[in-house]
Amino acid sequence: MSKVIRIGSRESRLAVIQAEIVKKQIQKEYPDYRVELVTMKTTGDKILDRSLDKVGGKGLFVKELDQALLDGRIDLSVHILKDMPMEVPADLPLMAYTKREDPRDVLIYKPGREEIPQNGRIGTSSRRRMIQLEKLFPGRIYTGIRGNVQTRLQKLKEQDYDATILAAAGIKRLGMEQAVGRYFSVQEMIPAAGQGILAVQGRKGEWETLASCLNHPESEIAAKTERRFVEALNGGCSSPIAAFAEIKSREFCLYGLYYRESDGAWFVETKNGTWEEAEKAGENLAVCMKQKYGE
Repeated sequence: MSKVIRIGSRESRLAVIQAEIVKKQIQKEYPDYRVELVTMKTTGDKILDRSLDKVGGKGLFVKELDQALLDGRIDLSVHILKDMPMEVPADLPLMAYTKREDPRDVLIYKPGREEIPQNGRIGTSSRRRMIQLEKLFPGRIYTGIRGNVQTRLQKLKEQDYDATILAAAGIKRLGMEQAVGRYFSVQEMIPAAGQGILAVQGRKGEWETLASCLNHPESEIAAKTERRFVEALNGGCSSPIAAFAEIKSREFCLYGLYYRESDGAWFVETKNGTWEEAEKAGENLAVCMKQKYGE
């Protein structure tokens, strides 16, 4: 097998920083290998004037990288797990889940603001965030906003927004914590499944031993548990369904948010257990909530 490893990434500054995290870890464990980054613009990066659920979902952020893996132009790809579709091709498995960065969401005010006025505008294209924000900030207007972190912050500054909401993980990886106006607890704003975790994807049967050095067991358990909850509710990564598994001392506490389409009502429940029970518990909690609150 070649001693050159090509890592595929989206070309945004944050995506490159995240790919560099994986690159450095591989270089540390395999110093004899040369690791190269290959960046590309995905369809999701190009379409910024429409919400993702209207143009194909967040799978638009991965299909070019998937094709590059299939074509052999790259060997591994790095993704923000929360942006990945629930269905992953069998021949392109997720090989590793990195140590989780801060999973919380953060509120960022327009420069010069310290609060959101009544009828103020909050920029978000995430239905998950929107429904939870409506409870925290009633009487505000929610307006779509797309683009990478820098693009959104520029729109916040220049356009008719009073605030926007982003993932703390991306803000921290960019070293932009000074922009944060408020951190939401995971109880106030349940994160998207996999938020804060990077997923490493590759071709089945290749580089799997190498990729194992990137895997963080707690992140893997949390990721699989959260995604199992969403899958069991037939939700995608653009769905207002939310899940967060807190992992401590070989035990977990799973927070699950179920959204009822018929009337817009949503419900939160928790489930606790041991690591060994975690993934199945994600499915069980989803099934119980669907039976209890469903249409």
